[in-house]
Amino acid sequence: MRSVEALRAHGFGGEITLIGDEPHRPYDRPPLSKAVLLGETDSTIVDSDLDALEVDFRAGVAAKGLRQGVVETTEGELAYDGLVVATGASPIRLRGDGPQYVLRTIDDALGLRARLAEGVRVAVVGAGWIGAEVATAARRAGCAVTVVEAAAHPLAAALGPVGAHTAPWYGQAGVDLRPGTAVASVDTGGLTLADGSAVEADVVVTGVGVRPAVEWLAGSGVELDDGVATDEHLRTSMPGVVAVGDCAAWWSRRYGRRLRVEHWDTALGAPDVAVAALLGEEAVYDPVPYFWSEQFGHMVQYAGDHTGARLVMRGDPAGDPSGGRWAVCWVAGDGRLTAVLAVDRPRDLLQGRRLIESGQAVDVDRLADPAIALRDCTAA
Repeated sequence: MRSVEALRAHGFGGEITLIGDEPHRPYDRPPLSKAVLLGETDSTIVDSDLDALEVDFRAGVAAKGLRQGVVETTEGELAYDGLVVATGASPIRLRGDGPQYVLRTIDDALGLRARLAEGVRVAVVGAGWIGAEVATAARRAGCAVTVVEAAAHPLAAALGPVGAHTAPWYGQAGVDLRPGTAVASVDTGGLTLADGSAVEADVVVTGVGVRPAVEWLAGSGVELDDGVATDEHLRTSMPGVVAVGDCAAWWSRRYGRRLRVEHWDTALGAPDVAVAALLGEEAVYDPVPYFWSEQFGHMVQYAGDHTGARLVMRGDPAGDPSGGRWAVCWVAGDGRLTAVLAVDRPRDLLQGRRLIESGQAVDVDRLADPAIALRDCTAA
């Protein structure tokens, strides 16, 4: 939907066809694990006038294949002059014959919410962003919640050792967190663990990650590399085709490698650059990636990419019984701030993101002092 709006904003007056495999109008996904699951809203439909945008919207239609100038769909072939690939990602499901919920669509969120009630036993597989938010909502609904995580602590894949600082939140919320525990299968009545033991559950939620939904592009000639490989303009290897969102792995000038970011901020900002590329304009997509999560009463915000950078703690999570109001910064070898994680410190996130964008070197000693504003931590 953002691509449609961007096309019209750039003055494109031609025909636009929008297809999607869900039976719904375009909607935002971040609230699914937050406001929708918590019962605060039933709909996240994007407030766009499809008639005013003069778009031919075809719901319930999926892409099946691609060749130059033609998309093969479940409703026949669709010719194009320019194509935006925004097929997103699909949740990974675990082995086993038992029922398991995932959280990707509005139907997923509403279906899961209907099962969350006082006394219901919920097993969540994965203590990542989604797992923590599901556990938060389930506890608020009065469920007995067990979270099983294969790694040694929560958010290990996303944050490395920093994620361990969020582990106490689970116990404080009354959640049974079981780190270092692998799942063998999802079965009727719960989980069978790798050691042969079981976790009994009325509801199993799988939150172990997603894969870019690009299988339909196999054999098309479009280069795939953990998603659709694009350049810094979001152009793919096929002329007239660009890619955005969860399925796009774009070249970042800032970080010197491909990034594929599965967050709403990317889906919001990328279409304008992709559309510019389709229309022959010159624009570069090189954002500081941003993400937020609301879990166990804490606002967790992250900006940047910390791969290969030095970790600098800003505050002491262990010294605060509530585990609140701390941050982490990551600094590259040349002294630049490359990423920041802020827990209940929104000002740190805002100022840190600006420092990352500026590319200025920082003073690590000042950076480690939570009493000093991040904007005042630039190197002399």
